[in-house]
Amino acid sequence: MMKTLKQLSAFSIIGLVLLFLSSCDDNSDTFTITAPNAPVLADLQITQIELDAANTGNPAIALNWSESDYGQPTAVNYAIQFSMDEAFTAPVTATSVTGRNDITLSVGEVNSAAGNAGLNPFEWGTLYTRVTASLGTQQSEPITSNTLQFDVYPYYNYVFKDYYLVGNGTAPGWDNNANNPPLFRDADNPNLYYYTGFFTKGGGDFNDGRFKVLESRGLWQPQWGVTDNEGDDVIKTEGDIAGNPTTQSNDPGRFGVPSDGYYQFTINFSTKKYTMTPYDASGATTFSGMSIQGSSVATTAMTQLSFDGHIWYTAGIRLTPGEVSFLTDTGATWGSDSSFSGVATNGGASIPVIVEDDYDVWFNTLTGRYILIPLNL
Repeated sequence: MMKTLKQLSAFSIIGLVLLFLSSCDDNSDTFTITAPNAPVLADLQITQIELDAANTGNPAIALNWSESDYGQPTAVNYAIQFSMDEAFTAPVTATSVTGRNDITLSVGEVNSAAGNAGLNPFEWGTLYTRVTASLGTQQSEPITSNTLQFDVYPYYNYVFKDYYLVGNGTAPGWDNNANNPPLFRDADNPNLYYYTGFFTKGGGDFNDGRFKVLESRGLWQPQWGVTDNEGDDVIKTEGDIAGNPTTQSNDPGRFGVPSDGYYQFTINFSTKKYTMTPYDASGATTFSGMSIQGSSVATTAMTQLSFDGHIWYTAGIRLTPGEVSFLTDTGATWGSDSSFSGVATNGGASIPVIVEDDYDVWFNTLTGRYILIPLNL
């Protein structure tokens, strides 16, 4: 009896092995698609759109297209693209939808697309649009629609953020609306900011020599500081930043300096890191006069910050499209080819002014850094 059972077990094992090997053969159907037909954009009902900066959420343009057929019951992705030329040399994707064949874009969305495509603000230009169909997260098997065009009058879209110092280690003290000096934005990295200048330790105790960074003068939030809570915020030369309300609901701790002197403060809102290092200003020239000049403005004297003689500013000055530079009391002109912010050099190019507005203009003679902050854009 035992022998019979052993034989049956052996046969059973062989059968199971054969069954397993048979199941390993993949006879499932593969996912195949047919050559897709391109989507077809329906003609627009308008040929000109004047974009209104006061109503950015209003609908600007409605697009409809026929669906692409890939020969499979799968949802198709559609990317809505814009360009300043019909060849779509540098296409800009305004948005994407899946499984639908229509979309309405707002005034703000069309204005951003026009600006990113390269159209100038406050003048009529031609904008081209198309739809690109594709499959999956990798946008496989893309195919584009016909191209439509229309004329658009964009307003200027100021995409940068500006930040300001506040605290008893800085010129305005803890007053959030006292001509607070701005941070100087890097011309190539809009998330990186600098401030090189004088900081004071004041009375010298634990709570002196402190400061934070504000996003708007006159408002305490949003504000940026260190990740430590106030009271535990020991002065450091580098570390992580925190923001209310960006990273937390309570206020962050304070940056600080250990003694009076010149320092270079850097803050990166992308990496959420800061540095605070001593700066040698002993050989720097202190000018007795500074003006802003150029085709954008009549020559206008700037004001020296009494707290730090290397920082110059002019508030609420009207600049028109053109260019400006900084003129020292020695007759030297300082400039750069970067609009809004950059590093000026002695004899450098003129600073482009690309849109008319009232500006706060700041210039740091220690580093050559400048920033032009539009007040109404």
